[in-house]
Amino acid sequence: MSVYNSLSDLQLIDLLKKDDEAAFTEIYSRYAENLTGFASSKLYNLEDPRDIIHDLFVKLWEQRKLLKVDRNLEAYLFTLVRYRIIDKIRKNITHEDYIGMALALHKSLGSEIEQQIAVKELKQSIEESLEKLSPRVREIYHLSREENLSIPEIAEKLQLSEQTVKNQLTSALKHLRQSLTYLLLLYFL
Repeated sequence: MSVYNSLSDLQLIDLLKKDDEAAFTEIYSRYAENLTGFASSKLYNLEDPRDIIHDLFVKLWEQRKLLKVDRNLEAYLFTLVRYRIIDKIRKNITHEDYIGMALALHKSLGSEIEQQIAVKELKQSIEESLEKLSPRVREIYHLSREENLSIPEIAEKLQLSEQTVKNQLTSALKHLRQSLTYLLLLYFL
């Protein structure tokens, strides 16, 4: 049994900050297996969890002097893994994945009634997402997408610069994309 086995997380972090490789090894042996299991339960590709944990520990070693862990190292590491899982999922969702998900959704909604319900729910989700925008951004989105006005027409109507209209419309579309990505993730997880 190593002396490091009996050390607290904070003691290990202090030693790690002093370039102690044995402290790093102890941290790895304490947490790597559980972190990998957690990542594996969220990702379907077996290589992704291993890559995430490997990258996490490489980054931990590289940035050891900058670590700011006040209490619970395990919670800190799990939080880092969770963010990396979310990033991995986002990166894996490509245009082809969207098409695949849309086709799968279409096939799973066999009947016309189910399709109508799904469309209604999607419209409701979009409306709810739009309600989270500021009134001005919502108005610009409505004029652009519902009334089919051009950016110069919207700018003139609202007495705004075209750049402001473009920025607000970009903000609205970005918000909708994020909301719809989240909904698709929820649907398929």
